[in-house]
Amino acid sequence: MQPFELLLPLALILLLSKLMGLGAHKCGMPAVIGMLVAGILVGLLRYIPWEPLQTAFFGADVEFAISVMSKIGVVLIMFSAGLGTDLKKLKQTGVASIVITSLGVIVPMGLGALTAFMFFPEAGVLSDLFYGAILTATSVSVTVAVLKELGKLDTKVGTSIVAAAVIDDVIGIVVLSVLTGFSSGGNSGAGWDWFNPNACLVIIKIVLFFAAAIALGVGLRKLFDRMERSAPHNRRIPIISLAACFVYSYCAEKFFGVADITGAYLAGILLGGTLSETPYVESKVDTMGYLFFSPIFFASIGMDLDFGGLTPAFLAFGAVFVVMALLGKLVGCGVGAKLCKFTWADSFRVGLGMMVRAEVVLICTEKGVQAGLVSESIYPFIFLIILLSSILTPILLKWSYAREEKPKKHPVPPPEWGEE
Repeated sequence: MQPFELLLPLALILLLSKLMGLGAHKCGMPAVIGMLVAGILVGLLRYIPWEPLQTAFFGADVEFAISVMSKIGVVLIMFSAGLGTDLKKLKQTGVASIVITSLGVIVPMGLGALTAFMFFPEAGVLSDLFYGAILTATSVSVTVAVLKELGKLDTKVGTSIVAAAVIDDVIGIVVLSVLTGFSSGGNSGAGWDWFNPNACLVIIKIVLFFAAAIALGVGLRKLFDRMERSAPHNRRIPIISLAACFVYSYCAEKFFGVADITGAYLAGILLGGTLSETPYVESKVDTMGYLFFSPIFFASIGMDLDFGGLTPAFLAFGAVFVVMALLGKLVGCGVGAKLCKFTWADSFRVGLGMMVRAEVVLICTEKGVQAGLVSESIYPFIFLIILLSSILTPILLKWSYAREEKPKKHPVPPPEWGEE
């Protein structure tokens, strides 16, 4: 393949991703949905029986190049998510956000794993847990937009959702790292023994990774503090930040068997938060990612949608899996809020707010597919989870607040004597 031959597929992917993303945004849904639709539309070209078209869009070299750029897109998304994770927000809600998140992870993960076990008991424990881990992801961007529109973002419900989402991301990444570590160790999950030497080695490597990453991060923060004082808003800061992100991602997977996205996310947390240059770095990373690499990732997911493995048994599993995804967060986070003495109405709103999924659930699914523990046929149902949660959450949140604030009708008092 000549390098110029890649330009036409990229042009079509970027153009359709932008158009479909704008269309989704106008419909009140995340742009991710539009980008997935763009990928599906590009993927439909494979059914046109014209050899030059097939070579241009679906040749082995083209698909490899797109997969490489897709990988960079995933790393940038997680790095940006880490930069935007403000751990100081956890202080605003204290114990409540921890309880909400804990149940919001345990309940959907348990329901997802149980569903996988019921339909595919021969797949193994690790596979079941990976299906469950997919459902722990959350993305509250839609919720935040709705609460901001309603003027409820700074309420107890709004701050609890934002803080819980921060903890949810951290716990979800840790769970994914552990499962990825076990899968890279060659353990299929069948007859899983937590206490065998390989399992202990995986746990030790994960602990060592986090310890080394945090220790290095302390040094990096001091370096960035010095650079901020000497040259604020200088291009060298986002460049060095990006280099650190790629080093963390590479070392995580290469030397510790931890998912590369974990390295990117942790690099974002360590270089974000309290640094004054964080918004500047985040804006540069978002510009580069969402301008080019991230649309390619989302479109590649849509292009790779495989409907061939949708047997009646898998269709039934997928339908139950979607229901468990929605109910898991709604019930888990809702019950957590109620245990923290929220009202029933506010508990329902917290559960709704945490129900939305977007890019992180796709990234977790991709990791499971790459590990051979999750079937590629799950992608259409993940797409459905994103679509339904993004549509239902705004509608039900607005209905909940409108119902509460609806003025009550009072009987009209009789006119005073002498009044007409």
